[in-house]
Amino acid sequence: MKKKKHVEVWENCLKVIKDNIPLQSFKTWFEPIVPLKLDNNVLTIQVPSQFFYEWLEEHYINLLKKTIKKEIGPAGRLEYSIIMDNRGLTDQPVSVKYPTSNKNAVHNRPTPMPVNMSSRDVPNPFIIPGLKKLKIESQLNDAYSFDNFVEGDCNRLARSAGWAIAENPGKTAFNPLFLYSNVGLGKTHLAHAIGLQVKENHPEKTVLYVQTDQFIQQYTDSVRNNNQNDFVHFYQMIDVLILDDIEFLAGKEKTQDTFFHIFNHLHQNGKQIVMTCDKPPVEMKGMEPRLLSRFKWGLAADLQVPDLETRINILKRKMYVNGIEMPDDVIEYLAYSITTNIREMEGALISIMAHSSLNKKEITIDLAKQMIDKFVKSTAKEVSIDYIQKVVCDYFDLPVGVINAKTRKREIVQARQLAMYFSKKHTKSSLATIGLHCGNKDHATVLHAIRTINNLIETDKQFKGYVDDLDKKLKR
Repeated sequence: MKKKKHVEVWENCLKVIKDNIPLQSFKTWFEPIVPLKLDNNVLTIQVPSQFFYEWLEEHYINLLKKTIKKEIGPAGRLEYSIIMDNRGLTDQPVSVKYPTSNKNAVHNRPTPMPVNMSSRDVPNPFIIPGLKKLKIESQLNDAYSFDNFVEGDCNRLARSAGWAIAENPGKTAFNPLFLYSNVGLGKTHLAHAIGLQVKENHPEKTVLYVQTDQFIQQYTDSVRNNNQNDFVHFYQMIDVLILDDIEFLAGKEKTQDTFFHIFNHLHQNGKQIVMTCDKPPVEMKGMEPRLLSRFKWGLAADLQVPDLETRINILKRKMYVNGIEMPDDVIEYLAYSITTNIREMEGALISIMAHSSLNKKEITIDLAKQMIDKFVKSTAKEVSIDYIQKVVCDYFDLPVGVINAKTRKREIVQARQLAMYFSKKHTKSSLATIGLHCGNKDHATVLHAIRTINNLIETDKQFKGYVDDLDKKLKR
């Protein structure tokens, strides 16, 4: 049986669209669409919801227009038929027709659109009082996606749990998900990524990211305006609530009490809760015991300091996203120098790029050292033992790992002794710590290495030249 014209046209459009967007996006946003009719060069397609229509208009309108004109001709146009919930009036859903890129709806028939008054009348604390806004803005940052989140041993558990939640929010054992770590290690990024992925996978769900100090201020305003019930009711409507920096609730007894009731309602109704904190639940002070016990119901996952490989990958990802190029030795220097805060490491990267661009200077190790001294004073004041090992091994064209290898080869033993010597000279680490990082040796071995290097400097002119060269590379 021959396909109807509108079906054939839409299938041809889909072939083009599929080649131009990621497969997951195609499955999410285009497979559910049903072509209805083709009349006077106007193709009408049916989409499942108002949100669906808005997403297509915002993200894919240009692609849709080009594809429609290619298939139908220059006069080709697109029109949406949106299925709207009509409970309480008839058993059938009402269709509302929207022409493309025109936000004024044209109704198929003059049927009044029902509104669930119990939810729509609740004030939204995120908008100015008196302004009508039915759509809740999620407050998510598109840059903080899973695609931009670099996975490593330091965050694998937290990321895996976050991904599972995004696939099936509220239905996993990870509810609530409690993410904790020191500052600058990716808690907020992961929290946003979970929210963004939920919206991608479940466009019908209401996702809200809110900083705890904002939540506290809204509660204070609701008390002042005597509408606490509206405040609570608003938050109880959220499908996925992401609360950042939950530690700010400490000591706020009334706000904690209100959050306790919101938490209970969401959890009991299968809604997802994600929280971030700078410490694990067991170390939190000033929190109600009944609230703390609920924080432990799901999964508490920490994000640790990333290892060297992960830090390098984070910098490379940041450069790729921003279209930046930089020499490998500068990237490695940054990764070696700033070890405890990803945010500061990325900040130093941007500072180097800005300084190079504005002053038309070539990006070199020297420039990187200047920027780190200037912009990241809280870290990188001393060279790390790892970086010293790398510089020594690069100088003698040896793989970094050989310093820790159990071997008596002369060149490797000498490289290890030099690494120990410079670690003592350029860091505040104890002899025991240096030995631990240099092949798991004891402090006596480190002391012997330092004496050996000092003797060679005094007796071997060529060796002294090696030491002076390496010293210049390591000095700030």
